[in-house]
Amino acid sequence: MSSSNLPFTRLQKETEVAILSVLRACYLTKNVQDTLVNQDTLIKKDKSPVTVADLSAQSLISLHLLSHFPEDPIIGEEDTSELRVNDGLREKVVKLVSEGFEREEGWGKDKTFTEDEVLKAIDAGSAEGGNKGRFWTIVIDGTSGFIRHQQYAVCLALIVDGQVEMGVIGCPNLGPEPAKIGEEIIPNGKGVLMVAVRGEGSYSRPLTSPTYTKLSLPPTPPASNPLTFLESVESGHSAHSIQARIGELLEVKRPSLRMDSQAKYACLGRGEGGVYLRIPTKYAGGKEYAEKIWDHASGSLLIHESGGICTDMHGQLLNFGVGRTLKNNEGIVAAGKEIHSKAVEAVKKAVEEVGVKRD
Repeated sequence: MSSSNLPFTRLQKETEVAILSVLRACYLTKNVQDTLVNQDTLIKKDKSPVTVADLSAQSLISLHLLSHFPEDPIIGEEDTSELRVNDGLREKVVKLVSEGFEREEGWGKDKTFTEDEVLKAIDAGSAEGGNKGRFWTIVIDGTSGFIRHQQYAVCLALIVDGQVEMGVIGCPNLGPEPAKIGEEIIPNGKGVLMVAVRGEGSYSRPLTSPTYTKLSLPPTPPASNPLTFLESVESGHSAHSIQARIGELLEVKRPSLRMDSQAKYACLGRGEGGVYLRIPTKYAGGKEYAEKIWDHASGSLLIHESGGICTDMHGQLLNFGVGRTLKNNEGIVAAGKEIHSKAVEAVKKAVEEVGVKRD
């Protein structure tokens, strides 16, 4: 690995390792997506789909981290509880992980991993986090979009003393050009990777080329690109009805850009849309839900370092130092600096209208 192309002076080794592992996980998951068959998909107890790609990519990234930073805890979304009782999937995961490594100093010419090593790497993601010390958080985000052959993201973040210090987002199906209404979820096979280091900005590059372009999120959307919301595809992930009312209050005239995963943060970071909303479904009659830190760590830093603001729906900064969830926060509002406060006020009014109070 070489740092010569990196536009950062802080956390260079960490950023190098993060980028390499995310790139390899992007290629692994994209290959699986292109050949996905039904038997490569498990349904977890919470009914969310998880594929062989999620498990393989988490193991691959964890192996990178454990090799270079063996003392650092890891928080990952997946575990091996169901994989251990499915021989066919387990064999596929072990094979994919070994295939995901090219020759690299420290691994050996033809490094392969045993089943035990692969499984232990997945289960290494069981750390609890907290507000002291450093740890990593991994997610292959947007499994539903992955299964639909649409948007998903491979995300890795470094958190130190409860604050996100570095984050990488790899989007294999997101093109280098800005998303357009009606075209934002159409995969084009090019792929982008975005990386942010606290205090040193955020950058985008193609998956295939280490050519970095600095990102800048306008304070408010320009007249040439009117305000549009970035939202989840599925209403089970955010309260679409409440968000529609927020749009009315902000006089949004265009339909939302809806896509799965932290690809939404990636689009917003390069100036598309204007506001990313994730209002809890309890405000539309749904169940209580605490956001997971892995779903927002990389994206929140990307927005901050692009010049925007990312908070919860009440305008409070996201607290990544209270465990595996954002239990001290509720909802997400990310936007340029000028539009953010207006969006938070619109959220408050819309929620008051439906009469649901904060716990």
